[in-house]
Amino acid sequence: MAESYISGTHSMAFITVPNLEVAKKLSHGIVKEKLAACVNIIPGITSVYEWEGKVEEDSELLLMVKTQTVKVDALSEYVRKNHPYEVAEVISSKIDNGNPPYLKWISEVVRVKTS
Repeated sequence: MAESYISGTHSMAFITVPNLEVAKKLSHGIVKEKLAACVNIIPGITSVYEWEGKVEEDSELLLMVKTQTVKVDALSEYVRKNHPYEVAEVISSKIDNGNPPYLKWISEVVRVKTS
């Protein structure tokens, strides 16, 4: 019997970081604080962006974070407090569908307190 999934209850969030040390520190903290079930560290990206009126280009890493949608605001707050950038990127997209056992695992790891 297939398990059902309610579209949008889980999200992927993306965070850029300047180096592997920051990537590992943030990733470990995010998982330890139960803000996500898993963080993938993707090396070797180049970011081109405008900052303070100039076009910049930097080598970065990308964190791909899997969590419950209700945790995204807390994740953003954690990143703001622990990220070296003045304006840290945290963007998210809701998960429409996926492997039910994997999505269930995210729910089990990232528990949401119900009142």
